[in-house]
Amino acid sequence: MQTETKPRLINRLNRIEGQVRGIARMIEEDRYCIDLLTQLQAVRAALHRVETEVLKDHLDHCVMGAMTGDDPLDRRAKAEELIELLGRAGR
Repeated sequence: MQTETKPRLINRLNRIEGQVRGIARMIEEDRYCIDLLTQLQAVRAALHRVETEVLKDHLDHCVMGAMTGDDPLDRRAKAEELIELLGRAGR
């Protein structure tokens, strides 16, 4: 992972953690279901943005490094990792 990417991702994850704690409080306080669902959707969207950033970083550095490198086994491994990852995402 790129050094400059880490602080941004950690900051986002800390905000998500706060959102999740807020949702727990909302449940304890018997808040309106639609309000809970709205917050849950916001957390899911925020996690999706983090996932997208990590995937972009992986493609930009790990995968591109393997594809432009001299090791055909590394290229194959990176391709297989992505295929497996995308297969799991489709479930």
